[in-house]
Amino acid sequence: MKRNSKIVFVSTAPPTQCGIATYTHDLMTAINDIFADVECVVCNLTEISAPKSKGGFTLNYADKDDYRRVAHDINRDDTVKLVHIQHEFGLFGGLYGDYLLELLDHLKKPVVFTFHSVIPQPGEEIKNLVALLASYAHIIFAMTQESKSILENIYNIPKHKIARLPHGTHNTNYEETFEIKKKLGFENHKLLTTFGLLSRGKSIETAFNALPNIIERFPEVLYLVIGKSHPKNIVNGIDPYRNFLENKVKEMKLEDHVIFIDRYLDIQELLEYLKASDVYLFTSKDPNQAISGTFAYAMSCSCPIVATSIPHTREVLTPDTGIIVGIEDYQSFSSAVVQILSNDEMRHSMAISAYRKTRESSWDNVAVKHVNYYADKIEHFPDVLYRLPEIKLNHIIRLTGQLGIIQFSKINIPDISSGYTLDDNARALIAMGMHYSLFGKKEDLFYINIYLGFIERCQQSTGAFINYIDKDNHEHVKNSYVNLEDSNARAIWALGTLISMDDQLPEALIKRSATCLLKCMGWVQNILSPRAIGFSIKGLYAYYAATKEPFVVPIIENLSKNLITKYDLHAVKNWKWFENYMTYANGILPEAMLYAYLTTGNPAYKKVAIESLNFLLSKMFENEHFKVISNQGWHQKNQKPHGYGEQPIDVAYTIQSLYAFYKIFQKPEYLIKMNLAFRWFLGKNHLSQFIYNSVSGGCFDGLEETEVNVNQGAESTICYLMSRLIMEY
Repeated sequence: MKRNSKIVFVSTAPPTQCGIATYTHDLMTAINDIFADVECVVCNLTEISAPKSKGGFTLNYADKDDYRRVAHDINRDDTVKLVHIQHEFGLFGGLYGDYLLELLDHLKKPVVFTFHSVIPQPGEEIKNLVALLASYAHIIFAMTQESKSILENIYNIPKHKIARLPHGTHNTNYEETFEIKKKLGFENHKLLTTFGLLSRGKSIETAFNALPNIIERFPEVLYLVIGKSHPKNIVNGIDPYRNFLENKVKEMKLEDHVIFIDRYLDIQELLEYLKASDVYLFTSKDPNQAISGTFAYAMSCSCPIVATSIPHTREVLTPDTGIIVGIEDYQSFSSAVVQILSNDEMRHSMAISAYRKTRESSWDNVAVKHVNYYADKIEHFPDVLYRLPEIKLNHIIRLTGQLGIIQFSKINIPDISSGYTLDDNARALIAMGMHYSLFGKKEDLFYINIYLGFIERCQQSTGAFINYIDKDNHEHVKNSYVNLEDSNARAIWALGTLISMDDQLPEALIKRSATCLLKCMGWVQNILSPRAIGFSIKGLYAYYAATKEPFVVPIIENLSKNLITKYDLHAVKNWKWFENYMTYANGILPEAMLYAYLTTGNPAYKKVAIESLNFLLSKMFENEHFKVISNQGWHQKNQKPHGYGEQPIDVAYTIQSLYAFYKIFQKPEYLIKMNLAFRWFLGKNHLSQFIYNSVSGGCFDGLEETEVNVNQGAESTICYLMSRLIMEY
């Protein structure tokens, strides 16, 4: 798709090695990856003047006249909808970078800023300059609450202009440190790490001074100092600060405990070093440093942290994620590191907390929030289209063993102690069947066979199923006291769906599925639960559509009569529903009535199908905003629904129902709502956070009022995959 709108980012850019260049590159990449019709381009701050190029713009920051030229170039480009300036005083020419005013005076495009430095006690010149810059801005982004407060209270910038957005972090899988250490060859060491461009402000010597006490307690400690020297620190080929550090290592006899990795690491290699670290040391000695990307990256890689006190660390680092110490206080550094290394439970708990806490700041989420602010604050900013993520089976495969798919996951690590359920394996069978139907990959058949085998394993002599199998393949005691109607009905849905693929799948799989399904006929007509009826009708309809077996019709009709009776009992003018409450998987009920109509031709079923779907949609869509019915008390008739507690399973069933109705009635509104619902996974929700994890291929388990449940269990991951596959049809 051709991108019709551009956002110009005024910033340094790679190959320039600096934090702002990296930040801008990562933000632009995330926006370009997520949105299909918006293109981010850079206006690169360099020491040369150059005409506009196909890839963006170039601005000579030291040439005041060049600011005017670039403004005119940007103005002439009708596709540019916004100019986003990454501001740091040293990036621009003039007194405190005031050449930037020349650009702003001539620009005719909306302008927003990200302030990377916010000086808490400015002189009058800086205070007046920042206030003047702010007068041009539609939005000013600050990365900490403290910076936001300073802009409001010290610089007197109107509150409505300022938005707090965290520094972005890379989306990573959670991994135990010992696994990564093996890969890097450090399995017999405890690793301390610092990374970033080396300069005196980092005060690495503070960590060196702390090391002797740490080594006395833990002789296996290695301290990795990762990164090249800041280019501005190298004069005539001489690097005085690195020379100072190397000499200090020799003087303190730390050669066996300090490793300098003197190169610029690509991001994946850097993230591996961070994930291998037992403790990250943040040693900055600048008390006014507003933000640190290195600190943010370390937290996102599940590093427990010992950090000096700066605005960023004070705001983000809590006792469950690390320890704050005084600037250059090496004795407190050594005590804090020893405390963490001495307590494996504390270290592990801090690692998990750091990982969970930084999911909000993943580049995916930061990109979505930026675009949401653009759309909200800038008049005529274009509507944006979301790009569909690549389809990945990584996490599904990771969760699957020889017996079936494991029920739960601790973050992205399968939790075998949670065992297996019929529910999950039935859904997995459907999803993998859909994947095979779309892409015809032979390896899918391996997993289809596993999930079908699990369903066969759960079927009893009566034809009914148990739901819970423990990690050792034993039947769990929960089978004796939990209502299993829904799980049994999901098995029928899965079996019928597989049989409906008889023209694509091997005959042996179809025969096994049919044998299993036919054993269910003795009990399926006695189902009472509305959703179990719905799943059963859906599976039986799929079976009937493929086989035209006439005995299925009266079964579907009897189940449908039961369901429509419930509707007649509960539906009134303002409540067109089958019960006096709406709980989970609501979409299956109108969808089942649709299949009943398609099977029997009874117009009453069609009427109820459409009527109940419209009612459901009225509760989930408002002003093009999609919201899942809360699992906190559900939605009770004549009561105000709870606002939070949303799960991927309900998004998936809504998408499935809309797709089923679209196939039959071809109404574009169903496709529009499908897309709106799917965007819930991609950050179009009340927290503006991704629920899908593009790195693992998993899906987070839920969206709460203030946070996302970052565990990636089978139910959530399969439901996302089913939804994503439907978007391909």
